[in-house]
Amino acid sequence: MDADHAALAETVLLLVDIQNDYFPGGAMELCGATAAGGRAALVLERFRRAGAGIVHVRHESTRPGATFFLPGTPGADIATCVAPLPGEAVVVKAFPNSFRDTALGALLAARGAKRLVVCGMMTHMCLDATVRAAFDLGYAVTVAADACATRELIFEGRTVAADDVQAAFLAALAAVYARVVPADAVLSES
Repeated sequence: MDADHAALAETVLLLVDIQNDYFPGGAMELCGATAAGGRAALVLERFRRAGAGIVHVRHESTRPGATFFLPGTPGADIATCVAPLPGEAVVVKAFPNSFRDTALGALLAARGAKRLVVCGMMTHMCLDATVRAAFDLGYAVTVAADACATRELIFEGRTVAADDVQAAFLAALAAVYARVVPADAVLSES
């Protein structure tokens, strides 16, 4: 096996919370979700063609007062653009960190994963928590920046635009936790 094939064998695509409630008409619509979902779909297709590892992560909100990703609702379903095929792993989580109280770590260990390519939503919440945890666990992480989406936030009466939230969180991840690149860079490497 040459070095490129060995690297791909140790790489897993992690699709975090690309779910219906984040898309137009959903209970927690994100800025740019449709475009980000489309970019994630291209990365997913490339990993499928290469026969590389794929794990879909799906959030179910079980905390009292939750307003989206409610178990058993269409909004909690993985979006059609990245819907899992038979045989692709799906991990269900209840916390922002995809590793917390899930089988994700065991799935990745069984696959021999050393590197993760991550696409997902919300950049400032579950994607951020998952990437930081993956780094802490020793994975080399690449984030496909334009295959992620977030929303505006309000802090101390100030509205922070979604584009600024996206840039700030990706910049923070790029500083230490991950290589942050456009999906096209991921596509050219896999």
